[in-house]
Amino acid sequence: QVQLVESGGGLVQPGGSLRLSCATSVSSFSFYAVLWYRQALGKQREWVASILGGGTTMYADSVKGRFTISRDDAKKTGYLQMNSLKPEDTAVYYCKWNSNWGQGTQVTVSS
Repeated sequence: QVQLVESGGGLVQPGGSLRLSCATSVSSFSFYAVLWYRQALGKQREWVASILGGGTTMYADSVKGRFTISRDDAKKTGYLQMNSLKPEDTAVYYCKWNSNWGQGTQVTVSS
């Protein structure tokens, strides 16, 4: 069973920043894409961003220009840097790697 450990969520004011991390110990980490999803209360889970094994990145329109996805294959960790946060970014954020999901981390944007 692959374990993905997420961290970095919390409460932040509008306009603030957070960096989420998604760590694993699996040696094949670099072979697969890392994806981030989010699920707001009462809504369906939605895709946020992806980074492929070669480093190509893709973003949902709602976060483009504000969020940056990255990965450190040596540390077997994926990241989601979130800047200029808005109240509508409030959700539980999940990472996904090779069909495995993290446990989720709560991000709340509120004044």
